[in-house]
Amino acid sequence: MSMENQGFVLDMEAGYFRNRGVDVMGFDDFYPEGHQSGVSVLMHGKRVATNGDIRFEQTPGQWQPVPKKMDRVLSEEENTITTSLRFPDESRHLTGFNPMIYPDIELNYKVIMKGAGESIDVTVDLEKPLPAEFVGHVCFNLELVPVGLIGKPYLMDGKSGVFPAQPNGPVKLQESMYDLPVLPVTAEIQTDRERLTGGHKEYNPIIADDIVAEPYAYGHRFVLCPDDPKKTLIIESFGLEMGLYDGRMNHNNGWFVLSMPLPAEKAEGAVKLRVTPVADPDWIYKPVIQHSQVGYHPDQEKTIIVETDPRDTRRDEAVLFRLTENGLKEVERKSGTEWGKFLRYNYILFDFSDVKEEGLYKVRYGGSESEFFKIAADVYERGVWQPVLEYFLPVQMCHMLVREKYRVWHGRCHMDDANFPPLHYVHVDGYMQPKSSLTKYKTGDHVPGLNKGGWHDAGDFDLRVESQAGESYILSLAYEAFNVNLDVTTIDQDRQITEIHQPDGKNDILQQIEHGLLTVLGGWNALGRLYRGMIASDLREYVLLGDPTAMTDGVPGNADDRWVFTEDNPAREYMQAAFLAGSSRAMRGYNDTIASQALEVAEKVYADGRVENDFARMTRLQAACELFLTTRKDCYKEYIIGETENIAAHADRMGWIACRVVHELGDEKFEAEIRKAMENVKASFDELSAETPYGIPYRPKIWGAGWDIQRLGFQYYFMWKAFPDIFSPKMMLSALNFVLGCHPGTNTSSFASGVGTRSATVAYGINRVDYSYTPGGVISGTALIRPDFPELLEFPFLWQQTEYVLGGGSSNYMFLVLAAREVLGLG
Repeated sequence: MSMENQGFVLDMEAGYFRNRGVDVMGFDDFYPEGHQSGVSVLMHGKRVATNGDIRFEQTPGQWQPVPKKMDRVLSEEENTITTSLRFPDESRHLTGFNPMIYPDIELNYKVIMKGAGESIDVTVDLEKPLPAEFVGHVCFNLELVPVGLIGKPYLMDGKSGVFPAQPNGPVKLQESMYDLPVLPVTAEIQTDRERLTGGHKEYNPIIADDIVAEPYAYGHRFVLCPDDPKKTLIIESFGLEMGLYDGRMNHNNGWFVLSMPLPAEKAEGAVKLRVTPVADPDWIYKPVIQHSQVGYHPDQEKTIIVETDPRDTRRDEAVLFRLTENGLKEVERKSGTEWGKFLRYNYILFDFSDVKEEGLYKVRYGGSESEFFKIAADVYERGVWQPVLEYFLPVQMCHMLVREKYRVWHGRCHMDDANFPPLHYVHVDGYMQPKSSLTKYKTGDHVPGLNKGGWHDAGDFDLRVESQAGESYILSLAYEAFNVNLDVTTIDQDRQITEIHQPDGKNDILQQIEHGLLTVLGGWNALGRLYRGMIASDLREYVLLGDPTAMTDGVPGNADDRWVFTEDNPAREYMQAAFLAGSSRAMRGYNDTIASQALEVAEKVYADGRVENDFARMTRLQAACELFLTTRKDCYKEYIIGETENIAAHADRMGWIACRVVHELGDEKFEAEIRKAMENVKASFDELSAETPYGIPYRPKIWGAGWDIQRLGFQYYFMWKAFPDIFSPKMMLSALNFVLGCHPGTNTSSFASGVGTRSATVAYGINRVDYSYTPGGVISGTALIRPDFPELLEFPFLWQQTEYVLGGGSSNYMFLVLAAREVLGLG
């Protein structure tokens, strides 16, 4: 139905309020620690405010208590969204990933949002008044999205201010909620509160309320960006005084927050706000032109996608220009093909595949203009896949001094790895040590031999076994498939020094495979089993922003050493066996000792034999396939053939694994069954791909889908190689174009940092605090603000949008580019 000129009306199908170019959402998303929840305001194509909800701190961060969402009711008749929530969420109290410390209070409440003309009225009803000891601790907060706010003005009760580039004092000292009684712990395996808080003796990221920024302003009427009609947001509080807080004072990744303490002795109407986003009646979403930021090979399909407002009925021609020494020259103009609606936008496709002349091009449509992109036979030959090996993996290398001419990326870190953790313990990052050490080591013992090899995973500096072995495996398969040979880096394992752009006469990809195997095999040799991972033992160390050499003192055996976790998990261990078996082949003739050790460990792990769930069945199959390709032993062949029925039944997950050996086993019945199963997989891919204008299976979620799409492209390659008559290579090329810029939303950056005309140069990596990037790192990508808003902010602290990762992100991307080269006859 039309939403024009009638104020905020609840769209029952979408599940949120609409008013021309402004939308207000209520608790459809529920990811508060990721700044996606509560009352959220989208204005003219951008998210402006979010996380409107009750919290226990004015500026909460990642580890502060969040409520549990109980119920959400939409009423078309009342024009309301009513959400019921409660504290505590016992499932998160001192246990699991991102453990939180909940105070001993039961707080049930409702947040009622009601469309009221040009405003949304927000009311919070408590089940009962706050206990006296919690008055002053419990707040209603509304967070302001910080992107684009620096230097922008605000008003509070007429008093003016500008959002500063850095948090400015003075600070405010206040009683901490953590000094109050804490909820009893019921989880079987838990985090130690004393260790988590550091005894509350100094700064700790889990305590966010003892020292806060003195608010920049207090008042009852706040106006955001009164100078910009597309961003002007008015917040009025009826009764409670608001403070404008700077969350960066507590957390480097903090946001600006409007916060008001809940009153004493009041339950119904404890909070009453009026939210008025000023809607521009003439605003319409400007068309977004989406394309590969790298460009296209002359023989490649070149579909340009234009994303438009559903209210925009205009249909212009898209005009393609080529850059000449005299400027832009029109090459072709054409009408597009209507694709239809996806998420909240309409899409029009323009096919310029007939253009093959080499050069730099751009497209104009409806007042919008694309970035430059290249059409050339050498489009993938320099600075596209190479930065993964040239920059990203060298920079991520642990236990190495990493230099690039004048620059030191980081020092020789974690040379004191590692100590054994407490038993029956859960780490803040989700690592869980069982009741037994599973080794000869006891809690606090130093485990020698772990200070070689490995890569830091994203910005957390941890070494998960699957990211280490998995990275080596993907690189090994790329080496096997494409004969990768690149030498731009010196990697000296004896001196533990890496020099970027200093060739050493050795193939970089083999040196990186070796580096990953060094940590996995080092763990096996030290522990007598695979490690689960190595990670900072202390939360303050875990959140380190800066050179990782500052995390520990490099002296083995003291309290600041990282911990090395173990686990008894056959499913994960079979996965590592597959990775080691595959990597051992790449090491033959380069480092035969490591090749032999990797194969030996893989066979020992495989011999465990326990298959306790479907995941273990899949990973043991993968191990058997890689071990067969490495050894050609009949025992592995027989196991694979014995799993034929299971593979066929779960071909969507296991088919690509079987495709790696289907023509190697010499079993016609197996081949026939797998072929039949893969025909069904292809039909499923076609059905899912038809749901989006991007030609790939893509169902957006809170986390950006870039890594998933790259992994699918990696797996699809083996399906295509096994059955080229079933699988077209087109989906691999579409997946690559998606990663390189052809994806939904206004930010059309390449997910691969430093790759393409426009790319993700603000990312969640080791240098994120500097709003910088690592070339060749590949971010998680465009995320979904539920239910239908695609978002990719140029902001380094949203892991669900801009994080790098090891064990698949960048290496799968590199594999995908190399696969595209093969498809186009360039390999």
